[in-house]
Amino acid sequence: MLICDFDGVMTDNRVLVSEDGKEAVFCNRGDGLGIEMLKKKRIDVVVISKEKNKVVQARCQKLKIKCLQGIEDKYSLALKEIRERGLKPKDVCFIGNDAPDIDCIKNIGIGVAVNDSHKSVLRFADYITEKKGGEGAVREVADLIL
Repeated sequence: MLICDFDGVMTDNRVLVSEDGKEAVFCNRGDGLGIEMLKKKRIDVVVISKEKNKVVQARCQKLKIKCLQGIEDKYSLALKEIRERGLKPKDVCFIGNDAPDIDCIKNIGIGVAVNDSHKSVLRFADYITEKKGGEGAVREVADLIL
């Protein structure tokens, strides 16, 4: 199983806000392909995001992956998702980039930080991607898993 944060992992952590308040982000198509490849090998992919935004839901719907938004305690929810699948935390990879991801990175199987993560996160990671968030980091991890 692969669990990902969204902003700063599947995006470059920037947001474009229009005058009517709608938000847009840039995502990497290679990340989408990596997720598709994992799913073909029956590896579940779930997004757990602190933010709650239609753009997150839209991207996850397109990728046909579970999306959990507005989550303050990502670690507790990640454990629930892991247990529901009959897995153990050691069998899971988590990718994050900032303070809300630290508990997951520290305590779930393989904790991954994207290259441009906040410095407070990097010291806890088992692996730091070569790619930055939104620039193919998820695909890099998918390739390593496969």
